[in-house]
Amino acid sequence: MSKQNPITIEDLWRIERLGAPSLSPDGAQAVAAVSRYSMDDNKGSSALWLLSTLGGAPRALTHCGDKDGQPRWSPAATGKTHAGELIAFTARREQEGQKDEETQLYVIAPDGGEARRAADVATGVEAFRWCPDGRRLVFISWVWPELKGTRAQAGRHKEFKARKETGYVTSEAQYRHWDRNLPMGRVAHLHLLELDLQGGPGKVRDLFEGSAYELGRADPGAEHFDISPDGRHVCFAFDPAAEKRGDGRFALAEMDIKTGRAVVIAQDAGWDFGTPRYSPGGDRIAFTASHQGRKHTMPSQLAVWQRDGCTHEVVSAQWDHQVHAPLQWEEDGLALLFTAEQKGRTHLWRFDLADQRAEVVVAGGWVGGFDKVAGTLVTMADSAMHPGQLHVHLPAAAPQRIEQFNDALMTGLALGRVEEVWFDGACSAPVPKRKSKSKGKGSNPAPHDNAPDKVQMWLVYPPGFDTKKKYPVLHSIHGGPHTGPGDNWHYRWNTQLFAAQGYVVANVNYHGSSGFGNAFLDSITQRWGALELQDIEAATDWLLAKAWADKNRVFASGGSYGGFMVAWMNGHVPADRYQAYICHAGCFDWTAMFADDAYTWHAKELGAWYWDDAALVQSQSPHSFASEMSTPTLVIHGALDYRVPDGQGLAYYNTLKARGVDARLLWFPDENHWIVKPRNSRLWYSEFFDWLKRHDRASQRT
Repeated sequence: MSKQNPITIEDLWRIERLGAPSLSPDGAQAVAAVSRYSMDDNKGSSALWLLSTLGGAPRALTHCGDKDGQPRWSPAATGKTHAGELIAFTARREQEGQKDEETQLYVIAPDGGEARRAADVATGVEAFRWCPDGRRLVFISWVWPELKGTRAQAGRHKEFKARKETGYVTSEAQYRHWDRNLPMGRVAHLHLLELDLQGGPGKVRDLFEGSAYELGRADPGAEHFDISPDGRHVCFAFDPAAEKRGDGRFALAEMDIKTGRAVVIAQDAGWDFGTPRYSPGGDRIAFTASHQGRKHTMPSQLAVWQRDGCTHEVVSAQWDHQVHAPLQWEEDGLALLFTAEQKGRTHLWRFDLADQRAEVVVAGGWVGGFDKVAGTLVTMADSAMHPGQLHVHLPAAAPQRIEQFNDALMTGLALGRVEEVWFDGACSAPVPKRKSKSKGKGSNPAPHDNAPDKVQMWLVYPPGFDTKKKYPVLHSIHGGPHTGPGDNWHYRWNTQLFAAQGYVVANVNYHGSSGFGNAFLDSITQRWGALELQDIEAATDWLLAKAWADKNRVFASGGSYGGFMVAWMNGHVPADRYQAYICHAGCFDWTAMFADDAYTWHAKELGAWYWDDAALVQSQSPHSFASEMSTPTLVIHGALDYRVPDGQGLAYYNTLKARGVDARLLWFPDENHWIVKPRNSRLWYSEFFDWLKRHDRASQRT
């Protein structure tokens, strides 16, 4: 057996990343996008691959593009071809002397040949779905709503691209998302594309033209609409409010594709509806529903609308899990498939409608994609021990891998052992009712006398871990806060890469994390930092009680809300408890955070707008406790981060420098909330590890 080596940053970026699969109509083949990255070129590319579910080696389907993605197999006959003999995908290419300025829709035959551009859409294609006849598609494009016709849209787009002004002008409440301004003056519309079976550009029609309808402005995608089995209707989620906001509550409408007439089929001022999916018979529509009128942290539950009676029911109301899109009906119409988290793992579930019961179909790890056709199920899943893999699940047969993209690389890597443990954390008793506005700085509620809650922690040990030796400890604190780490592979915060440096890495699913029921998730609302800090500190106590833990070499790192947590810890934990902190894209000042793209949630999470109760907001803000901060900190931020604007990181860094605290800044002018360029990622990990070594007393002795 060849020698295995600890994983390096170069290894991490050599891993080929698999996308969600799409199955052929007979289930015999799957298509998926595979992304590869070059450290030398400092960029990535993606191509489509065909994979047999019956056995055989994968085959590259596309070669000429560099960003081929979102592949979907055609569901039915397309003119003279047979069922499923076209695969559509999005790409930006140069073809027949024309270079795509925006992402376009392409189609290709699965038996090979060159892909062709299905239409020339000046405003680009975001996402799409096939109509059941296999001759038409419905896609999303951002358009100027006051214009009519594709020619007018193309003319305006050309004028806009040629303008010399750079200013962004808006009166909208929601005008940017994640790392970009939303297209100025444009909204997301559904369009119908009729393919030209002779190979020319297809005919395009804006289905929303002349209406007030638009899709959501935050990453509208293929899960936000669906097409009826007879191809006559499209159901979509839309925000009925006149002013669109990030926390809008969506309704569902159904439109007649031929006439353009639309009817609202599900709307409730207290609920947020989304991700509609027609049943095989078209008589029902499954969708997700969240009771935002009750509380903003309410989970997305499974609901079903009945055409007969035009009523809907939340069928998973008694199941304390968050339902994740996409939804997929079983072919018999008796159940639905979807993914949902459970205690640090994400499983594929089957929800039986008759008895309203959920059962695990494929256990995680972390199931990140799936498709089921003609009784054949394919999943894409990863775990803390391996990146994404594709498996086929056939009736009465054990799951089988249908690719080996990363096997040769992973075989040569020595990975650390992963362990799930539980410990006593904070008590999530309800927040005491407030009778009046806060006065003074404010403080965290004192710990309750009730019994503590059990809290989950994932540990990743260094390769070759020996209980007789001493090891440093590194907390990797997750963001969200309403997400959760677990048995999954992460490229930006890879715990195996951390552990390969010699650290025992701890991921705590603190109060507020997802996958442990809604009460646990909601427990931190209006008292951010309080319970989470108790959980992290209890985890540290648990770790330091182990004979192998070096109490003089303890570190904490976190990103986003995890960055908030390490800044919070710097103001609340005694000096020398942790030797150093690393704060990536962390929230520092909740008043200044109003510059972010999610400002409409602030009062819901913190308990008040900053102008109504400044003391309450500041009592949950790390900057209020700057006078207590003394632990060395590496601060990392990207200038294109609109979720946590980079002013947060700069203010934290400047504060530490003004106080004379040892601090270092890593700032990226071209990265967002994540670090996604290979060279920047290598620099990120390099600075991360160098900072830990600089403050590691054992490293200093050597």
